[in-house]
Amino acid sequence: MARSVLVTGGNRGIGLAVARRLAAGGDRVAVTFRSGRPPAGLFGVRCDVTDGEQVDRAFKEVEAEQGAVEVLVANAGIARDRLLATMSETDFGAVLDTNLVGTFRVARRAVRPMMRARRGRIVLISSVSALLGTAGQANYAASKAGLIGFGRSLARELAPRDITVNVIAAGLVDTDMTSSLTEARIEAITASVPLGRMGTAEEIAAAVDFLAGPGAGYITGAVMAVDGGLGMGH
Repeated sequence: MARSVLVTGGNRGIGLAVARRLAAGGDRVAVTFRSGRPPAGLFGVRCDVTDGEQVDRAFKEVEAEQGAVEVLVANAGIARDRLLATMSETDFGAVLDTNLVGTFRVARRAVRPMMRARRGRIVLISSVSALLGTAGQANYAASKAGLIGFGRSLARELAPRDITVNVIAAGLVDTDMTSSLTEARIEAITASVPLGRMGTAEEIAAAVDFLAGPGAGYITGAVMAVDGGLGMGH
């Protein structure tokens, strides 16, 4: 049976790969996007997750188009990398407001209909940076680490209503966000990856597809690393 799915930040990169994967499996998939145009073949709603009114409006549009959201993939995020000594409070706050508080906003809006239906799937896209720490990413790593505590707390709250909440800790993935890295920087990072390469957005999407599917009905509060082994042991 087709489910109503919402993927935030679903117009490119990991979010788009997730949206296409779930749509290919027969779900009705909507994506939020902050700028540009919605991807072809998917229902797009413009939404900045730092604005609670926009979040509520986006959900109303999705609900009118395809029904209450049954699967939420919280993927929208930004990075503003800089060493702490030169990082502004604005850049620190903006990353947390988008990546962590933005996820709070969309999850809070999604859970009440899920609770009434007594079913649902929530998948949060975190990062291996949350486990390892990364120089120059104090804001990003903090926001992604916060998703783990947030997700596990939600998992305990919502389990009695048969709603699962899980977290993907993504490694270095070949997307627009990593395209600004120099070749030397990519080589330095992949040298630490046991599998010796960057991941693909499609590999993250496959993990999300599993956690959102029937085979993961007894998995909640989990942090699944999809990182080529980079965060092994953390």
